[in-house]
Amino acid sequence: MFAAEPDVMAIETPCIQVCILEPATRLCRGCGRTLDEIARWSALSDAERRRVMAELPERRARLAAMEAAAAPARG
Repeated sequence: MFAAEPDVMAIETPCIQVCILEPATRLCRGCGRTLDEIARWSALSDAERRRVMAELPERRARLAAMEAAAAPARG
């Protein structure tokens, strides 16, 4: 009997241990996921995880733009 090989294609969590929800967007400032996505991550299918992962760059860019707009002008 062979031991099961680990799923090398498993999609890891995008969590970076910065867990702060942005009130306006309800997205985590660290990873860009919604609270529901964070809570359900371990139960999501690989297809659902890939969909979320594909959306994260745009979400993080939106969060960064909001943060930049809210920062006081320098200089």
